[in-house]
Amino acid sequence: MSHRDSLIKKNKEFKKPMDIFNVGFVGAAGGGAPFMSATGGTITTVGDYKVHTFNSGGTFTVVVGTDVTYGDKVEYVVVGGGGGGATGGGGGGQYKTATGFTVTAQSYPITVGGGGAGGNTGVTGQSSIFSSITSIGGSGGKTYTASPPAPGGASGSGYAGGAGVPDAYGGGGGGGNSAVGGNATFNYGYYASTGYGGAGGAGTAGRAGGGGGAGFNGGASGSSGGGNGGRGNGGSGSHHNGTAGTANTGGGGGGGSQNANGVPGAGGSGIITIKYQFQ
Repeated sequence: MSHRDSLIKKNKEFKKPMDIFNVGFVGAAGGGAPFMSATGGTITTVGDYKVHTFNSGGTFTVVVGTDVTYGDKVEYVVVGGGGGGATGGGGGGQYKTATGFTVTAQSYPITVGGGGAGGNTGVTGQSSIFSSITSIGGSGGKTYTASPPAPGGASGSGYAGGAGVPDAYGGGGGGGNSAVGGNATFNYGYYASTGYGGAGGAGTAGRAGGGGGAGFNGGASGSSGGGNGGRGNGGSGSHHNGTAGTANTGGGGGGGSQNANGVPGAGGSGIITIKYQFQ
């Protein structure tokens, strides 16, 4: 067989012209990498998912996969910082979550909001930001000399703080992500004008609860009770010093009995988590 005939025979062995380009090609259905990958934050694996947790600022850097369902979709939780307490408890930070959020192959700056300081008037917590998602901080609680007196701060998600009691030094609970703060109440025991602090409003999934309001220091009679922090790790109010909202929950700070020189608690810092399927 001539050299020319041999070449013709070999060319005919290809079933179609594109076969030569298909040799060694690996697509999404052929063992490739259809899912996305990313870096940034503290990364944990839960089954087929990666979770990136940001307790402070950083960068979420994405490599987008080719799978049309999962390749560029994430689930996020973004929580703003909690408000600081005063006599009234601080409000919990805003809590936002969603699934199926589309990302692209780029780096996303991450901002995690700090909690507001406690004080004569509690300081509003800072916002947390991921991409187009911003969760604002909770409002600070108010002092017993405020008008109206000593309400708790509103949550970043819009739930109001509870009302204080006039002339009784009881602070309202801060609003939580899921509920309003509780109102302060009168203690009809030793002092009829002694106020109990209101409870903080409930948070969501262990985050963004309101801080409890402070109670009045009853002197010789003991003391009236402060309000419990809202579910979501808001700080508890006290007849002395309020406790801080737990870090990286967005919980509001607990109220301190300012008429007795108690120190209110600071709000807890926020958090951002990003979850996606990686296999």
